[in-house]
Amino acid sequence: MSRPPTFTPPSCARAARLATSRGDFAILDAPPRGDHSREPATVLLLPGFTGSKEDFIALLDPLSSAGYRTVAVDGRGQYETAGPDDPAPYAQRELALDVLAQVEALGPPVHLLGHSLGGQIARAAVLMDPAPFASLTLMSSGPAKISRPQRERVKLLSDALSVMDMAQVWAAIESLDPPEEAETGAAAQGPVARDPAVAAEADLLRTRWMRHNAVQLITTGAQLTKEPDRVAELAALPVPVHVISGESDDTWPVPLFDDMAVRLGAERTVIKGAGHSPNTDRPPPTATALTGFWDRHRA
Repeated sequence: MSRPPTFTPPSCARAARLATSRGDFAILDAPPRGDHSREPATVLLLPGFTGSKEDFIALLDPLSSAGYRTVAVDGRGQYETAGPDDPAPYAQRELALDVLAQVEALGPPVHLLGHSLGGQIARAAVLMDPAPFASLTLMSSGPAKISRPQRERVKLLSDALSVMDMAQVWAAIESLDPPEEAETGAAAQGPVARDPAVAAEADLLRTRWMRHNAVQLITTGAQLTKEPDRVAELAALPVPVHVISGESDDTWPVPLFDDMAVRLGAERTVIKGAGHSPNTDRPPPTATALTGFWDRHRA
């Protein structure tokens, strides 16, 4: 599960609703800043499975400072964008149509970035209609279905969501991955005191989890376990592609990203010291790599 460094947007950004032909979506919107001679461009950031727009908080300031209007969005059924208790609206085609509606509302052309699941939704949107996109960035998002261990984890989560409520599942997640404590060791006396900042972060993560739609998680989780390889289809389009990842990844093996980039004729960036979420693990070099690519492909 992604863990943003904070849930508080930087001063350059505002929380808002993006009205589209397919409904309203919760966004964080950071306008372009700085003295830039070129026309400002817009980037749209799609979060991954169980994630939200807050996963991009650490990128908003540097991308805005580089002259890009930066919009991070909660997709249908994610965190602050409500969704129905019906699997049909979470089909990949429907989520891709949502992205196309978001781009239309923002005003094309748009540089599109998708993280993990968001990358596969982004790819589907570009394959449906490449015209409104100045570029596509696939961040830690592989060519097809996720690795076998991750497929097993997603099935375990989906099975749990089918018989338990969100609060019960969160409690089970916490028992497997407990928050760090402020005091450890045999010398500690009595109940261990939790760091207030750690406790606050855990509360916000739980709040985000509770506001996700369980049907959305089950449906998109199934997509991750069955996604076909569509690299050849994407390679046939005249849209510049950037494949970016950390130097390690437990969702897709990193060599798959390398091979995908070759097959796409795409730019390839590996962020040192980062895992599956370079946007939260190493924001500064990630922002530098992104803006460098976008600068080279201004519409």
